[in-house]
Formats: sequence, C-alpha cells, structure tokens
Amino acid sequence: MNKKTCSESRAIQTHRVFPADLNHHGTLFGGNLMSYIDDTSSIAITRHCRRHCVTASTDSLDFLHPIYVDHSVCIEAYVTGVGTRSMEVFNKVIGENLLTGERYLAATSFMTFVAFDPEGGEIVIPQIVPETAEEKMVCSGYEERKQKRLHQRAFNEAFFEHVDLHFPWREKD
Repeated sequence: MNKKTCSESRAIQTHRVFPADLNHHGTLFGGNLMSYIDDTSSIAITRHCRRHCVTASTDSLDFLHPIYVDHSVCIEAYVTGVGTRSMEVFNKVIGENLLTGERYLAATSFMTFVAFDPEGGEIVIPQIVPETAEEKMVCSGYEERKQKRLHQRAFNEAFFEHVDLHFPWREKD
C-alpha cells in the first residue's frame, strides 16, 4: 500500500506582520491569515498526493490569540487524513514577538482538499502515517471529523435548495 508520513507533506510559511496587514483592532487581519493558511495547505496537500487539488472546505478556523504588528506569523500545515479523493490538512499558526522571542499558539485550522486529474485519469492518494505525538493525536480524530463533515455536507445540500439567488435590489421575476 502507498503510504507517506505527515512530515513528507509538511509545509511552513513565515510572514512578518506590517502595519498594512492590520485590522481596525490593530491586529493581523483575519482574511490575510486565512489566505496564508489556504496557500500553505495547498502546498502540503500537493506534496502529499502530487496531484492537482482544489480547496473543498475550511472545516474549522479557531482564532486563539491576536497577532500584533512586528510579530511574525508562522503557519505549519501537514496532511492528517486521506479519503478516496479528499484529504484533510491541519494548520498550526504560531505567533512570535520578534523582540522578546515569546511564541504563542495564535490559531488552528482544518481544511479539506480534493484531488483531480485534468485528463480524467485514476487518482491514488497515499495513506498517511503519523510519527510524532502531536501528529498521532491530530490524526486520531480524522474519522470523527470526516463524519461531521459528511453530516454537514448533507445538511448544506438541503439548505442550499432554499437559498434565494435573485438580486436583492430588484423585484423578483
């Protein structure tokens, strides 16, 4: 069976937070962090399966600690679960006060990506093998998170049937 370790998919990005990156609270704008997470995740996923992939969902994003100007933000992403064509990636966001060296967990996130072949060929995704205590703990919850996603997807499909697509500023036809 085709297998890879979490560390083989690991991707890390570090950014310095500048004044232009801040929201009106004086902390890193959440949309910027979301973009960094999606970018880092896409690298981890592609390293794992060596296929074209698209973001299917942001399953969770928990903001735990604000990130301030002149701090750094480091996003570490690695694959934590594999389905037939879908893969889950975990993101750990670490902030660092660059003047004091204090590091803190700023956010965590789980995302799901789907692999595809533009020519329609067969897709085989390697299974994931956790090695460290953290990887084993995170990967151990994959099946439960997957079941929650499948339940949420079924709910969303029914929900979307009732979402109005008309322009809100025009009278309905």
